[in-house]
Order: sequence, then C-alpha cells, then structure tokens
Amino acid sequence: MLESVLTWLQPHLESLLSPATWWQVVVMALAATAASLFNRRIQTLLETKTSINQQGFRHIAVRSLQRLLWPLIALAVVLPAKAVLDWYDIPLQLLSVAVPILWALALIRFSVYLLRKAFTINPLLKSSESALASLVWLGVVLHLLGWLPAVLAFLDTLALNLGEHRISVLSVLKLMLLVGLAFTIAIWLSELISRQLQRSANISPSMRVGFNKFSKFILLTLAFLIALNAVGINLSSLAIFGGALGVGLGFGLQRIASNFISGFILVLDRSIKPGDVITVGDKFGWVEALNARYVVVRNREGVDTLIPNENLITSEVINWSYADRNVRVVIPVQISYDDDPEQAMALMLECAKASSRILTEPAPSVRLMEFADSGIELQLRAWISDPENGTGGVKSEVNLAIWRAFKEHKITIPYPQRDLHIKSMPAHLL
Repeated sequence: MLESVLTWLQPHLESLLSPATWWQVVVMALAATAASLFNRRIQTLLETKTSINQQGFRHIAVRSLQRLLWPLIALAVVLPAKAVLDWYDIPLQLLSVAVPILWALALIRFSVYLLRKAFTINPLLKSSESALASLVWLGVVLHLLGWLPAVLAFLDTLALNLGEHRISVLSVLKLMLLVGLAFTIAIWLSELISRQLQRSANISPSMRVGFNKFSKFILLTLAFLIALNAVGINLSSLAIFGGALGVGLGFGLQRIASNFISGFILVLDRSIKPGDVITVGDKFGWVEALNARYVVVRNREGVDTLIPNENLITSEVINWSYADRNVRVVIPVQISYDDDPEQAMALMLECAKASSRILTEPAPSVRLMEFADSGIELQLRAWISDPENGTGGVKSEVNLAIWRAFKEHKITIPYPQRDLHIKSMPAHLL
C-alpha cells in the first residue's frame, strides 16, 4: 500500500505544491470550519424544537437533517468555490475528489439512519450507526482515491496457514461483515414474522412464541452458514466443530442446552403461555415472556423473576389459569353456638357483594363445614377471574363486610375456648 501511495504522489508532487493546490486546501479548510460552526448551532436549535418521544414523519425528517447538516454545509461552501476556481481555469484535483466524498458521506449517513429505523429491533445496528457509517464511508473514500485495491491486497498478505486453510485479515473482515449483515437480515425477518403472528387471531399465544423461537433459530443458523459459505469456508469442516460442540454440551453447556430444549417443550405442549398465573415453589406471579433460556414471571410487587425453563419441566408448577382464569376464594368464619347459623350464612352470602371482583356466575355460596371446638365453622366460597391480582384484597373487603354485618345483627365470633372438668380437689382448697 505504501508503494502505491508513493507511486501516486510522485507524478503529482509538483502539482501538490502549486498555488492552485493551496487555494483548494484553503477552500476545504473554510468548508470544514463553516460546517462545524453552523452544524453545532443548527443542531442545538433542532434539539430544542424536537421532543425526544416525538414520532412520525416529522421526527424522522428532523433526525435525518441532523445527520446531513455537516456534509451539506461543507458542500454549500465547496461547490461555489469550485465553480469560481473553475472560472479562472485553476486545476481542481483535490476539490474534484472532495465533492463526491462529501456527497457519499451525506448519502451514507442518511441511508444508515433509515436502515436503523427499519431495523429498530436490532440493538447492535442501533448502537453502531456511527461506526457502520464511518466504515462504509472509508471504503468509498479509498475507492474514489483509487487505493482500495492496494489496501485489500495488503490486508490479504497478512495471513497465516492452518493446515490446508489460509486465513488472512481480509477474509476475517469479510466474514465479520457478512455475518453481521446476515444476522441483521435474519433478525429483521424473524421480527417481521413475529409481528405477523401477533396480528393473527387464529394462533394461540404459546404457538406464537413457539413459531417465533423456531423461525429465529432457523434464520440465524441459515444466516451463519450462508456467511461462511460466501467467504469460502468449507461447511464439511464444521463436522469437527460439531463434535467439539457435542462434547461441550455433555459437560459445561449441558444446563444451557437443557433450558433451551425445555423452552421448546413448554411452547409445544402449551402448558405455560404468556399471561398465565403460576406458582413455582414459593414464587407466585404471571408469565410476562417465554425466552429461549428462561421464563419471566412478574409478581404483584412488580418484581420480575427469571426462572430457568428446566425448572418448569422437572418441578411441580401450579398454573392458576391453565383451563380457565376463574379461581375460587374460600373465606372461613366461625360463629358461636348461641347464634343462628342460617342467619349468619345469609349475611355472609350478602357480604360477598362487597368486592367488585367476585363473579356473579358461578354464584357465591356458603357452607356449614363442621361443629368445631370453639364454634360453628362456616365457609364463604366465591369466584374471581383475575388471579394475577391476588386474593388478599378480596378477602379483606369481604371479611370487613362480614364483621360489620355480624356486629349489626349481634352474631358473635367466638374466641378459642376449652371446657375444664375437675374430678377432685384437695380438701384445703374446697
């Protein structure tokens, strides 16, 4: 590459030191200075006029303009100066290269931004917008200067041989670029499939998750294999890698593979789906998401618990909404033996209306369960359809209503009591 640079410089050395060249350098310096100053001020003005949460065409237009400001302002200085210098028949070698470079910078920045907006689901592309634009722009600059073939040839010389394979820096860069591009397209396609599945009313939530996982896995695998084949890597050589992967799965990756496969099992047998209310051990909550390795369960305090998929396969899971979302709430109450149980049962049935969450169908009911040691045990049984909100609020409202009704109708809730029968006592205590 150094030799090509010297070869390019030698015939142009005299022209580079001429007054015409210095005029062009002055123009480019003025363009860079003006672009930096005006870009900063206009960027500040646009930031004050644009809301962070604003969306739509106006938001995209403003953000696109922010990325185009610097090259456009520089072009606004370079193009008139180029026309003036051309009027006086001054050679324009530098400006003839600078103009397409600035146009390329503007086009690349605009294209990469639109690409990022189209791939909003891809955080990698979203976070590396500047790096991607700089990389593409560097390639365009090298191409315009005629240095790109020399640079590629130099990168290809930096290589080492591993058996029958030759690995160069150029091949590694190509592989990284192709893998990144293929993965980006694969993720975009999988999210497109996911959005289409979400719009379908004929597919259950669990099947949507299953299709989404399966499509993403297949697309990413195909993207990786296509990228390897495009670089020239023989796919048959992956057999060794597959054997090593099998050994790894047998040892360190066994739990990861188990969780991954368990995730597919959960989706296919439909035992757990997003929105279900479950209890795993002492963890209670509703399923927020089914991921490849774990399930996200959120409790009533708003805390998310990540439960490995394997745990849901190998341990006991209570699914409160497996068949339907109706859950029965049982509220036990004791009354004194001196009170009328039928009156108390009628009052308890009326108190079931105290909570708006209790369903009218199935209708609440009251049962006399047993004659206990301290009193008559009654049970109010009612149904709710939102188990994710818990049963504590319902029990509190109904218990408070029962307390008020019993106080009003003089029904006693007995204390624990025992009858003590004394068969004999010492004479001096009589």
